[in-house]
Amino acid sequence: MPSRGKAQKKRATMRLVYIDFWSALKMSFLLSIIVAAITVVISLLVWSAMDRLGVVGSATTFLEDIAGAQGANLVAGLTFQNVMTFTLVVALLEVIVVSALGAIFAALFNLAVHVVGGWKVTFGSD
Repeated sequence: MPSRGKAQKKRATMRLVYIDFWSALKMSFLLSIIVAAITVVISLLVWSAMDRLGVVGSATTFLEDIAGAQGANLVAGLTFQNVMTFTLVVALLEVIVVSALGAIFAALFNLAVHVVGGWKVTFGSD
């Protein structure tokens, strides 16, 4: 009967030499959709907290006291609708940019592999 003292560790070494362009594009698009959704939700939560705490009203009053009517004009555009529209535009741009960067990274990696020979990856079990 073999002894059960120390288990042998197994290791496998592989070399990553190709990233599929369309797979990278799809994964980066999925990741960017998740980040965009988180951005919108956080923006909504921050606006709700600021509105409940009266920060927006206090800022309006403060600027009116300092600069009069011109101070009120500074924060007149700071409405829930405008903030959420801005957040959605930023989220849309983020989706486009992150998706493009994922695809560009895959293409550049595939070009660089020809020079350096790939990325050595070691898998092991403890």
